[in-house]
Amino acid sequence: MLSCKLDMSDFENLSGNDKELQEFLMIEKQKAQVNAQIHEFNEICWEKCIGKPSTKLDHATETCLSNCVDRFIDTSLLITQRFAQMLQKQSSGGM
Repeated sequence: MLSCKLDMSDFENLSGNDKELQEFLMIEKQKAQVNAQIHEFNEICWEKCIGKPSTKLDHATETCLSNCVDRFIDTSLLITQRFAQMLQKQSSGGM
């Protein structure tokens, strides 16, 4: 899996005229992160919910996949919110 690890410090040496490039690179980074998450929950939920592949999903498998993806998204959002809170506390001198 490809990893795209960029942050704003990677763009500090770009001139003010390169704002479009900065925005483009950050958007591409976000796309790569979304694709990586989709790939990850595809793997996790496939292993958890798919017993044997067939031509149709039965109701139980469909429900399992839906619940698995929902939990994966909930967990990802929770972790993101916690990190944002930690960063906010750290930047305000709370840590």
